[in-house]
Amino acid sequence: MEGKKIMEYSIVVPAYNEADKISSTIVQILGFMRGMSESFELIISDDGSSDNTVSIVEGLIDENPELKILKNPHKGKGPTVWSGFMFAKGDYIYMADADLSAPITEIKKLIVWAKEQEYDIVIASREGVGAERVSEPFHRHLMGRVFNTLVRFVALPGIQDTQCGFKLFKKECVQDIFPRLHGLKDAKVLKKPYTGAWDVEVLLLAKKLGYRIKSVPVTWVYVKTTRVSPLTDSIKMALEVLQIRFRFLRGKYKTAQLTSISPEEK
Repeated sequence: MEGKKIMEYSIVVPAYNEADKISSTIVQILGFMRGMSESFELIISDDGSSDNTVSIVEGLIDENPELKILKNPHKGKGPTVWSGFMFAKGDYIYMADADLSAPITEIKKLIVWAKEQEYDIVIASREGVGAERVSEPFHRHLMGRVFNTLVRFVALPGIQDTQCGFKLFKKECVQDIFPRLHGLKDAKVLKKPYTGAWDVEVLLLAKKLGYRIKSVPVTWVYVKTTRVSPLTDSIKMALEVLQIRFRFLRGKYKTAQLTSISPEEK
């Protein structure tokens, strides 16, 4: 009897009103992944787009069997990533932003640490030796560093960049962590786009569960967007980080097997 087919990689791309770039993103990812792996899937997890993002993706599916689409209500980036990750079948699950501000080729840097060094989660970082930020305005960089200072003080000491939208997870890690994130699963429908601090919640829970996390410097190119309000969203996300910390302190997660680990990044 033929054995069950193994899916090596799942590439999850959360998308909201990406009609201007989604075709190019899909072509780049498919082209690179076909040269790297014989078994992968590309999942476009749509966040209730109001433009023709979904129809563009659907028009490419017949000729690209690796391509799949999830149609979600507009609840923000976190719930959209949650949906894609829960659907993913790959042994390694990689999240990539739709603008590919970190090229898909950077995945190779992360895979080395997951496969050869057996880290459970490998996250792209725009900080540290070897990282490069291209064309980022000073005020955006400054606001990002202020936010990360809060994150390190309140939740994740040792991690210099939790918000870069490129992260690689082992499947068993996703299957353990993401079902616990009921705030993402049960999120309310939004009127405006929102990125959120879901990354902080996932990484904090991963650390508390004893998973090994590695930050890897990458080249990242700033892409201008009008969907994010730097000041308003930063304040909202800062409050969300505090809420996440309080939820942990109050034991709101199903974490009977949580372990006490060093606050230093592994």
